[in-house]
Amino acid sequence: TSFPAKDAQIHTDSDEGEGTINTISGEGTGTIFIIDELTGDIHATERLDREEKAFFTLRAQARDRLSDDPLEPESEFVIKVQDINEREPKFLEGPYIGSVAELSPIVADGAMLKVQEDAKLGALVDVVTAKDPDVDNAPVYNPVY
Repeated sequence: TSFPAKDAQIHTDSDEGEGTINTISGEGTGTIFIIDELTGDIHATERLDREEKAFFTLRAQARDRLSDDPLEPESEFVIKVQDINEREPKFLEGPYIGSVAELSPIVADGAMLKVQEDAKLGALVDVVTAKDPDVDNAPVYNPVY
């Protein structure tokens, strides 16, 4: 992505063409976020990382270019940073190997899973654990059916 990258646009119903300027204030304005005062286009000037900051709260306002009077009340909006999976979750054990043995009970023997032949569709077989480094190293539990 090249910078500045367009993230949003603000617009006012009181738009009077070149007589209106659009302003933003809040977290990162003037550094991370800049605005084209005439078009209302909001641009990010650098790459955003959800692990560093998940969202930014900004305020926008249309003002009269000559008097600097507000044309509308200030509006608050949130820019949510989308996560990309830079680091894949890692399973803590494995590889997981499953088998179906006739008339055997459902047991978890280390990483070996055995399922009873007549187990009902959707029966819980096991729960595997993975850690996702993109989410504060929180464990993720995924049931296996």
